[in-house]
Amino acid sequence: MYEDYYGLTEKPFSLTPDPKYLYRSQSHADAFELLQYAIQRREGFAVITGDIGTGKTTLCRALLEQIDRTTFTALVLNPFISEEDLLKRILLDFGVISREELKAGRLANVTKQEMVEALYDFLLGLIPLKASAVLIIDEAQNLPLHVLEQIRILSNLETDKEKLLQIILVGQLNLQAILRSTEMRQLDQRVSIRYELKALDEETVAAYVAHRLTIAGGSAAVAFTVKALTQVHRLSRGIPRLINLICDRALLAGFSMKAQRISPDMVKHAAKSLDLAPAILPRIAWLPRARPLTVGAAVVLMAATLAVGATALLYAYLGIDALEASAPVPVPAAAAPSPGAGTPSRGPSAIDRRLPADASLTILAGSYPVPGGDTERRSLTQWLEASGYRVYYAQVDLGTAGIWQRVLAGAYTDPGVAKAEAARVNAAAPALEAKVVTFDMARGTGTHR
Repeated sequence: MYEDYYGLTEKPFSLTPDPKYLYRSQSHADAFELLQYAIQRREGFAVITGDIGTGKTTLCRALLEQIDRTTFTALVLNPFISEEDLLKRILLDFGVISREELKAGRLANVTKQEMVEALYDFLLGLIPLKASAVLIIDEAQNLPLHVLEQIRILSNLETDKEKLLQIILVGQLNLQAILRSTEMRQLDQRVSIRYELKALDEETVAAYVAHRLTIAGGSAAVAFTVKALTQVHRLSRGIPRLINLICDRALLAGFSMKAQRISPDMVKHAAKSLDLAPAILPRIAWLPRARPLTVGAAVVLMAATLAVGATALLYAYLGIDALEASAPVPVPAAAAPSPGAGTPSRGPSAIDRRLPADASLTILAGSYPVPGGDTERRSLTQWLEASGYRVYYAQVDLGTAGIWQRVLAGAYTDPGVAKAEAARVNAAAPALEAKVVTFDMARGTGTHR
């Protein structure tokens, strides 16, 4: 529609992951170079994470374009597959089997082990050719744990000197938390390169917009004013996908007004039409001490935020220091719940919320009275699990304040990773004031990290 008016050969802000539009910000350039290094050096596992819309898939496409002919590639875009389907996809992309064979059902009776052996034979055949193989899996945070375990097993395909298959996992931020979970420790230990794509800053957003207009052939016909670009950065928070949405609508607004310069008002109108106005989290200044907190089940994160605010106010009312109050106290035998008590259930059996024995750190996300805080505790648990965290519980005795149940997110051995995950929780819900604690503290003794 507006392409002809502005002399563009195509849409400059399409949402498709076209590699020619990849703008190599410092973050994207670093990620690209690290992946190239990982492939050249056969580093085994590499993990690239980033927030939704930061350009992970486009980065993968650009990487595939740069790979030489001696490197065979397999790209998995659909993570909701079985182990057998994953192996078939890999064998198909590597050319070991044909699409016709797959459609004809000739692999129907082939076992998983036979497919792994066929893949191993193929990889061994690359050695005398001085060729290599790369498997890239996008949206890897959605892979079932048993499929991730199969991928770990594939990483064992090696000779005495080198890995035969380079594996790159690309996913959203919670992929790191999944890999750090107790169940995935064996895979996590094999990761040699990790990198997190960052959002673009204000200066880079301006360069990004100019880059895409230039690629589309219209850099001289239309321009965004400096203030308009500032608005694009503020409303998109530097996320490339949101930048594309806003700029596309802003160009449409400019076309409708026959304007050659895109103004801040056009950008604001574009964001409003997309319902992208920045959300503001409510701040709780005061709540009556005795007023119970109730909330609709649909407002999950708000329930958790309000509950934590009420907890802080209760501490203040009782004159308890926040750090002191957050430290767990051993629960008296008479008050201790039976195993599984107070644990939300899924189906016929309850989830085991006990802290694992082979990690030392966790994230304190909330604390709720027992009884009385079940709704808020469940709300926070649901939100954390939806964000990719394994949730654990611990009972504490706060003296005159009664028995409380703590909600703990994740189990970690690396303090840096634990602090980064706590910061991510706080970025999404500042009122939680999540903090890293030791398992000893969660169980009754210890100090804050």
